[in-house]
Amino acid sequence: MCTLCSLNTTQPTDFAGRMVEMLNHAAIIQMISLGHRTGLFDGMIGFPPSTSQEIADSLGLEERYVREWLGAMVTGHIVDHDPEAGTFWLPQDHADLLTRMSDHNMAVVAQFMPVLASVETDIVECFKEGGGVPYARYPRFHEVMAELSGMTIVSPLIDHVLPVSPGLVEQLDEGIDVLDVGCGRGMALVKMAERFPNSRFVGFDLSEEAVAFARECAIKHGLNNIRFEVRDLTTFHEPDSYDLVTAFDSIHDQADPASVLSGIAASLRQGGQFFMQDIGGASDIAGNMEVPLSPFMYTVSCMHCMTVSLAQGGVGLGAKWGEQLACTMLEDAGFDDVAVCRLEHDVLNAYYIARTENTAA
Repeated sequence: MCTLCSLNTTQPTDFAGRMVEMLNHAAIIQMISLGHRTGLFDGMIGFPPSTSQEIADSLGLEERYVREWLGAMVTGHIVDHDPEAGTFWLPQDHADLLTRMSDHNMAVVAQFMPVLASVETDIVECFKEGGGVPYARYPRFHEVMAELSGMTIVSPLIDHVLPVSPGLVEQLDEGIDVLDVGCGRGMALVKMAERFPNSRFVGFDLSEEAVAFARECAIKHGLNNIRFEVRDLTTFHEPDSYDLVTAFDSIHDQADPASVLSGIAASLRQGGQFFMQDIGGASDIAGNMEVPLSPFMYTVSCMHCMTVSLAQGGVGLGAKWGEQLACTMLEDAGFDDVAVCRLEHDVLNAYYIARTENTAA
């Protein structure tokens, strides 16, 4: 008998049972990602109990694939099933966490696992040979990251995120120069440019694909107060150029984050500030034992954040650099006034408002 078949799963504290549970959960995450990308979850919102054929027909999908997906969703306790009627339905409390109608769509996050798995062989070679996996090897990462940022940053940006810094919204209304470091697809910057037409916005990112998408988005929205550039920020140096620099979940990816932070500090004008959102938690493993999603974030870091930095010959800081190290690095970069806060809607991130002595208001 194979080891898997002989595992005793009746004792929940037994590690063998935990392993079976983890295998099931990993498989469900893969299928949740598929349900998101195919529109199955969205299509089942408010849909009456239906057969696999009815669900497939309503969404223009192949019934055989839908039926197998439903098998995983039912046995994974995601979708409910009436075996006598042969029907399936998505409970509303599950839909609230799995559909695009929600601001808490965890199916978006589930997509990271298949994206990261696509570079597993490359990561194995890095374990043996060193180095890293470059951005170009992650064709869907910016797409998925943009979806996540849409929930955690872009949607609450005006009403909840920017007001973390007192007076910032008013300054943007009056008109200031803003730089977004590691802008990705530029969703946050586009939203700011729309909301604050008197301000001027610039976005830098290493990814040509992401910048091309951002430029198209700006054109689509008819914005003339924004521009995007493909830029390696390792040697970023534009003294006294900006009133506000933002970095949404991007500093830990940099090849030389210390140099980037120093460049940001020097780029701020009198009264300017650096607004940084990055992964929260502690800077040591022991301090993250009770921090939500720590295993997930260490995995994302190993499979993306750390390795893309190493691929550039960087330090490989990683996503779990933690609040203590972040504050130390901000101070070393020249920021002597650093405030850290958390927002209720965002369990993953910490928000930093940093000023230098020269920029203090």
